[in-house]
Amino acid sequence: MEHITLLLAIVVVTALVFDFTNGFHDTANAMATTISTGALKPKTAVAMSAVLNLIGAFLSVEVAKTISGGIVNENGLRTEVIFAALVGAILWNLLTWLVGLPSSSSHALFGGLIGAAVMSAGWSSINGGTVVTKVLLPAIAAPLVAGLAAMLATKLTYRINRNVTDPNQLKSTAKGYRAGQIASAGLVSLAHGTNDAQKTMGIITLALVTGGVLAPGSNPPMWVIVSAGVAIALGTYLGGWRIIRTMGKGLTDLQPPQGFAAQTSAATVILASSHLGFSLSTTQSCSGAVMGAGLGRKGGVVRWSTATRMFVAWGLTLPAAGLVGAGAEFLTKQGPWGIAVTAILLVGGSFAIWLASRRQPVDHTNVNDTADGEPQEIVTTAIAAVQPPPIGTHPTDLMTTIPAPAPAPDDTARPSATV
Repeated sequence: MEHITLLLAIVVVTALVFDFTNGFHDTANAMATTISTGALKPKTAVAMSAVLNLIGAFLSVEVAKTISGGIVNENGLRTEVIFAALVGAILWNLLTWLVGLPSSSSHALFGGLIGAAVMSAGWSSINGGTVVTKVLLPAIAAPLVAGLAAMLATKLTYRINRNVTDPNQLKSTAKGYRAGQIASAGLVSLAHGTNDAQKTMGIITLALVTGGVLAPGSNPPMWVIVSAGVAIALGTYLGGWRIIRTMGKGLTDLQPPQGFAAQTSAATVILASSHLGFSLSTTQSCSGAVMGAGLGRKGGVVRWSTATRMFVAWGLTLPAAGLVGAGAEFLTKQGPWGIAVTAILLVGGSFAIWLASRRQPVDHTNVNDTADGEPQEIVTTAIAAVQPPPIGTHPTDLMTTIPAPAPAPDDTARPSATV
């Protein structure tokens, strides 16, 4: 600690700020479905998620080692590059939070790091094989695997309960699934801390290596693990209500069995990837699981316009954060004044985004309102119309009214026929 320079200290603090934004940006991953189905009250949900995020930060360092020694070459990398990368990641996180889109904080960090490193030392500073195998391929596979698993789990859940028709049994079953949701949400929170907190550990460790404090290939020191865990837990407790609304109500309408299936599937994928050192996006895994659960229930729908905007954000995250990171690195290369200007732009941009968010605030009191009042899509509404109703719906509860045709304008004036 005594060898940390002022610049290195600024980078460490900025990394913890990113970790904080990661926490409130990704709270929705664990708690959106639990909040939307009423299994937990909003404030209780985020408090529980924060504690488990903190615990999860201590469970592994495999992902941290992937970031600190895998994506970019440590030799010759300047500390300013790490600062520029964090600027790109933080601004992209805040921008997508403002519009309520669950983009990947992980890919924002990777994009910023790649863009800054390329601006500093060229493409040779990037380990392309690691980027492809441990970043790009998991980015494609994770939402697909989680979505397919959630869809199959949802179908199985409803098939198991297809003969349950007694109202009391239905209520007991719903309570059981809500309890299962709470447990699976806790598992997702634990997985999120295990995977995402490590990314900040990795970036701080990389900064310490570039500053000469640690030897290349070192594991994160304990103070780095503790500070990263606390930062992401605090961000989680703050609650990213805008993104929680999108994932809980904007993508599909979830019932407790679907929420349980989605969260269990996502947690399994995230924990498996953390064990293997794959730095996948927990956001993409959870979003894919939510969509899979929506498609797995007969009569369920997915709002594809919201999903499309989310897919676009996913595709833009790496290049957009990379461009901002490259621009920030161009400034930091100019010397101390460039670093100061970059810091001012980061603070000013963050403050402007926060001011914009105050125009239409979203918090725990209105998080379950329908996101943007978005109607269901024509295609998914049509599919829902021809599919059987969900299990547990009684025929007496269904009623279709066919309106009589309106009378012709001249019917009232037409005289009665006489014989």
